[in-house]
Amino acid sequence: MTNQVNEMFNSSTPLVGTWRGDLLECIQSGAIAVADKDGKLVASAGNPQFVTFLRSSAKPFQVLPFVEAGGVEYFGLTQAELAILCASHHGTDGHVEVLKSIQRKVGITENFLQCGVHPPYSKSTQYALIKRGENPTSNRHNCSGKHTGMLAMCKLMGWSLENYLDPQHPLQMLILKTFAEMTNTSIDQISLGTDGCSAPVFAIPLQNSAIGFARLMDPSGLNLPRAEACKKITSSMLAYPEMIAGKGGFDTSLMQAAKGKIVSKSGAEGFLALGLMGGARGSGSKALGVAVKIIDGDTGGDFLQGADHLEGRARPIVGLEILRQLGALVPAELEKLATFGPRFQKNWRGFSVGRFEPVFKLIFEK
Repeated sequence: MTNQVNEMFNSSTPLVGTWRGDLLECIQSGAIAVADKDGKLVASAGNPQFVTFLRSSAKPFQVLPFVEAGGVEYFGLTQAELAILCASHHGTDGHVEVLKSIQRKVGITENFLQCGVHPPYSKSTQYALIKRGENPTSNRHNCSGKHTGMLAMCKLMGWSLENYLDPQHPLQMLILKTFAEMTNTSIDQISLGTDGCSAPVFAIPLQNSAIGFARLMDPSGLNLPRAEACKKITSSMLAYPEMIAGKGGFDTSLMQAAKGKIVSKSGAEGFLALGLMGGARGSGSKALGVAVKIIDGDTGGDFLQGADHLEGRARPIVGLEILRQLGALVPAELEKLATFGPRFQKNWRGFSVGRFEPVFKLIFEK
């Protein structure tokens, strides 16, 4: 345990500072890797080889075998329906209706889902359920889309539905193999754990996570079925960003502001993955993947202006600063996302008592 603590400490670098008045009061540290699809490290902060779980940022890879096998066409799924299979959605009524539509097409109900139950992330939805005397069910769980996709793959292939989360189930073995190939990692180098929703979850070096997202954005060089599947996934996420999180969520807001050039997928405990389309940083620029780990888990969070859900403090600030330093967002786009970026710290009376700011510079490889 001591070695792991030391490794985490030594792998991180200060990323976000919190000032109260003119005094630096807190630092949130972490590590960043930026890579291209060929595996080259483009830029970093902290240790890009730090091994950590992707948590929900792995969802586009977990649905990839289903899309590659033709599941979207077989069940007649729409782009919005495919998008929510990659989502950590806020559990609104709109999200639930999309999930129910998929489940009807697949021939299952939410009772098949083994993700468990938690209140919707959307506070307004939570209050509405209480007012209606309605208890949350599995479809309100932020991972219910992923689980619906996993069950759809089992239906497509004729596999057992009862134990679909077992790491030895053919579904999970195929997901692991696909994830390893996409991230340029051998299976025996992937550390397995169990996610909050009970599904297997993967830990790999940040650089490899970034490689995977670069390949999602530019799948040239992959076999044709996989390349087409990657395009379907990213196109759906970009076309329906409100399915990926929800109104006011960072992932959703960033994809809306960037208008088709950036995919964003957050994960629990301070993980953030970004994918940049070719050309996002200017004509001729290549696709890139970005992986971020906030070492303290970014669990404090804030209710940002206009949002009805809790958003991690550090990840949005770090994500936007990375994109600014990479030249992937123009000033007008950054202005649309100002709520998530460097900002004043307000107290309960609305007074400005300090500020939150990024404190890192990416180290670019030569």
